[in-house]
Amino acid sequence: MQTRTLGNSELDVSALGLGCMGMSSGYGPPADKQQMIALIRAAIERGVTFFDTAEVYGPFANEELVGEALAPFRDQVVIATKFGFDIDPKTGARSGDADSRPEHIKAVAEAALKRLGIDVIDLFYQHRVDPAVPIEEVAGAIKDLIKAGKVKHFGLSEAGAQTIRRAHAVQSVTAVQSEYSLWWRQPEVEILPTLEELGIGFVPFSPLGAGFLTGKIDTNTRFDKSDFRNVVPRFAPEAMQANMALVDLVRSVATRKGATPAQIALGWLLAQKPWIVPIPGTTKLHRLEENLGALNIELTADDLKEIDDAASKLSLQGARLPESALAMTGR
Repeated sequence: MQTRTLGNSELDVSALGLGCMGMSSGYGPPADKQQMIALIRAAIERGVTFFDTAEVYGPFANEELVGEALAPFRDQVVIATKFGFDIDPKTGARSGDADSRPEHIKAVAEAALKRLGIDVIDLFYQHRVDPAVPIEEVAGAIKDLIKAGKVKHFGLSEAGAQTIRRAHAVQSVTAVQSEYSLWWRQPEVEILPTLEELGIGFVPFSPLGAGFLTGKIDTNTRFDKSDFRNVVPRFAPEAMQANMALVDLVRSVATRKGATPAQIALGWLLAQKPWIVPIPGTTKLHRLEENLGALNIELTADDLKEIDDAASKLSLQGARLPESALAMTGR
């Protein structure tokens, strides 16, 4: 397994991680727990060392799943989880609001350590920026947790460039996690240059466009009623029809390279910067193996230019998230 270092942190992880959210929430009913434990362990067998979860996935169920699956392999893996939402610790009920008050961050850290069954959180992300709490106070709370030996590394998710700078000035940020793929390239404008300047790693979530770039989704696809894609504008039938042009582009490159569209989409991401570590999620072993196959795909400078030139001519339709979710990003 190839490895990558997240920025200047010396945090080495597998070049592809595993996003675990979809095992418990987001894409329909939770998958069978024992099957997901087996899948996570299959990922370890294949060299994956970087696993991503959050308290809000479930809520709580995903951390418990990941903790149980990784318990026998704790010294071989890096576990990332997240704080930052107002969630009732007893019922798991969510208000939908952000909550990054320092006392709340510390309480979430203690609860996450118990759910994961670990002594220290390897990478602790603020899930969304809380406009009510100065980012300096958030970074200060993480600094306290690092001093206490309960957290190793600080991360931010979907934060804006100035927020990243302000946080990093108080406590070094190891990684920023945001959506990034051929389907959503906005991070290239400000975020990637900022991270390169500051020596911070980048962890793209939804590197396959929530499944769209696999080529397995079209206007006839019907999602489970609890699948978040039902309310994502880019998955509305009219938008999807227009956006199929991007899938066709990726598929044409895949055919020439003897690869799958998913492998080309991941390979493109991996080729952007050596400190980018995508975290595709799946609940299926054959998809896990397909995704890991992206590490064997070599995209030449000519390939990348061809993809960029063709993609620049496309006009993608629809927002990447519902309006309420977009309001919590890029702060």
